Amino acid sequence: MSSRVKVRIRCRKCGENFVLKGVRSKGRIDTGFRRCLCDNDRDLDVEEVE
Repeated sequence: MSSRVKVRIRCRKCGENFVLKGVRSKGRIDTGFRRCLCDNDRDLDVEEVE
């Protein structure tokens, strides 16, 4: 079963913040987010927002 969740993604490289809606399925959250504006795709903080 999947559920909709709100997710905050913060880039550790440049500090940019993104708030997205994602889908939680089997313990993972998928938002479709691939990379930050600064081209960073690895050093990210991902946090679920209530």
